[in-house]
Amino acid sequence: METNCFYIPDLPVFLVGFLLVYIFGYVGVFRGWGSKQQQEASSCLISLAHGTPAVLMAIHAILSTEQPRSFASANSTRQNFVLEFSIAYFLVDLLHYLLFFPNDFLFIGHHLGTLYVLITCRYVVKHGAMAILGILVLAEVTSACQNIWSLASARKKDDPTASKLHRFMSPPFYAFYSTVRGILAPLFLYEIGVFYSSGVADNVVPRLVWISWMIVVAAGILGSMLWILNLWMELFRPRSHLEQRMVS
Repeated sequence: METNCFYIPDLPVFLVGFLLVYIFGYVGVFRGWGSKQQQEASSCLISLAHGTPAVLMAIHAILSTEQPRSFASANSTRQNFVLEFSIAYFLVDLLHYLLFFPNDFLFIGHHLGTLYVLITCRYVVKHGAMAILGILVLAEVTSACQNIWSLASARKKDDPTASKLHRFMSPPFYAFYSTVRGILAPLFLYEIGVFYSSGVADNVVPRLVWISWMIVVAAGILGSMLWILNLWMELFRPRSHLEQRMVS
């Protein structure tokens, strides 16, 4: 009995999916918001659609990989699936920034760097997904909290409920983010660096490739730490001013 199997590449499907989510947010969910808020909120919506699913799929893809597992292992089908899922998200969000915030060089640079890492891992060296997906998990595990916090922040001046939610979420979100980006991510990146610098993977992940991965990820971690440090300073600054008034 002959069967016809039609293979549809994952990446185009994911691209269309994230575009539809963005459009749904822009013309539907956030239609009554201001233009800039509408754009930023739609970006948050596709980030929500990507973050937690990517974490769960990446963990599953890592754990389901046959032994022995290492940072030099060939990418499995499941791992490539997650890589393409994330590539699609970052492409759509990059398009968002290029269209609406072309002067936001920090985020555009971040997305370009991230896409470089994901694309070279998926399509060029086709090895090392264990390392890249581990970084992806640490990068996206805070995504849900961050996007809810960002949406509340965007509406806090117009909506008392959003303002209360923003104040309530800020300290625990900052602590969670600081722990992941300031402690866990650097430790994991160190482990990756130790492994690749030993030379055991040079035949499958060329030295120039893994060094460039390290630079991109380290820059992302540094940027994240500076961002959260600035938020901590903003959180305590009003209290400091209030204490000074009480003393005077």
